[in-house]
Amino acid sequence: MEFDIKHAIDQISKEKGIDRALIIEAVEEAMKSAAHKTYGAELNIDATYNPESGSVDMYRVHTVVEEVADPDNEISLGYARSDIDQEAEIGDELMEEIDSAPLGRIAAQAAKQNIVQKVRDYERSIIYGEFKEQEGSVISGVVLRFERRNLVVQLRPNVEAILPEREQIPRERYRQQERVRAVIKEVNDTLRGTQIVLSRTAPELVAKLFEQEVPEVYEGIVEIKDVVREPGGRAKISVISKDSDVDPVGACVGMRGNRVQAVVQELRGERIDIVPWTPDETEFVCRALSPAKVSRIVIDEEAHAMEVVVPDAELALAIGRKGQNIRLAARLSGWKLDVLGDADYERRLRESRLSLQGVDGLGELQAEILLGDGYKSAAELATSSAADVAVALSIEEEAAAGFLASATIAAEEQRRTSMVRRVAAAISDAVEAVNDAEKARLVEEERAASEESAEGESAGSEAAGSEAAAKEKTSNDEPDKGAAS
Repeated sequence: MEFDIKHAIDQISKEKGIDRALIIEAVEEAMKSAAHKTYGAELNIDATYNPESGSVDMYRVHTVVEEVADPDNEISLGYARSDIDQEAEIGDELMEEIDSAPLGRIAAQAAKQNIVQKVRDYERSIIYGEFKEQEGSVISGVVLRFERRNLVVQLRPNVEAILPEREQIPRERYRQQERVRAVIKEVNDTLRGTQIVLSRTAPELVAKLFEQEVPEVYEGIVEIKDVVREPGGRAKISVISKDSDVDPVGACVGMRGNRVQAVVQELRGERIDIVPWTPDETEFVCRALSPAKVSRIVIDEEAHAMEVVVPDAELALAIGRKGQNIRLAARLSGWKLDVLGDADYERRLRESRLSLQGVDGLGELQAEILLGDGYKSAAELATSSAADVAVALSIEEEAAAGFLASATIAAEEQRRTSMVRRVAAAISDAVEAVNDAEKARLVEEERAASEESAEGESAGSEAAGSEAAAKEKTSNDEPDKGAAS
């Protein structure tokens, strides 16, 4: 048994790469557990591995006291000095060696189980610690199997990760044994072991792929400020160079686009826009909306919003497919964006101007000042404070309060007028729908009548043809009868 323990410790330490001290600790705990089962759980027993002999020495621990209250674990001072150690003092712990032979098979089985459990715990802690440090980094693995719609990816022998359906790029298909790259999103230590969750939809994947493909990004010369994406569709990244001689966009694109194309290919065709970052927020929004050209921008600081005006011909380009371009630009810039064509902007401007000019006592110049200050209607002016309006128009608050009262009246009148127009438009639409339905009914009746007429003519022609054929047959039969007689 002694040889087996020593041999097992050496073999496990070598094969698993586990510190011998951990395995020895597991053996000592197993021997103590077996001794408690054999001699009694109430005894204070200690086990120490002897590396020279390869055996585990077992000891019963006695505490020296004046008066014995626990006979199993305490001894009197007199007994200790007379039978064990003449120099014993109160509080000392005296070791009495016990025979481990009676433990036999129980100790061996307990040692085996404890070592196996220690090895598992150690391997799990090693895996958890290793991959926890790699959270946010890109890793490659092989698709092992499918569990419902989740993918189990083998990162290396005996180490598996999961790529949940929610972290997969839409419409992307995988096959068993196919190699896949993903970012380590999170690592959790669970009762069933280390759970490694991968993601191919995380923005970090785009950044890390550029870091692998672009040396300037890896070396820190070019910094990726932010990444926003709609996985499988489009992504936008903002970049800045710390070296004035290095073009951040050109570095990321590469010669003939080879660097960005490598990332696009890894993401299965996801389009990537590279935006040069600038601290000027309006300029950055213009760049983020590329390839559309921006005509003008109206900023609303309070609402943290921008009204972006583009040429009518480029409105669809600015909005993007299903609003993708404007959504990503808003997320990248951090501003709420409302994009308009030139014609629509001019129409809104006219409506705002007319609305403000409808306020009693407000001159055209004052209306233009308020319009330039961001007021878009009489209703909006009515909800403002007199102090703000006074500052905008450089007038007294009392006069500003009068404008607000007039704006309230004008807003109500404009609301009623707008409601009347909407009702009239709805009635007009309803009448037009009824007329269209009536026209469709008349056309259908006319078509049906035409078809009936055509069917009647066809039936008459067939009947006439049949009658003519019968007459012709009769005239042909008469000569034959005369010849017969």
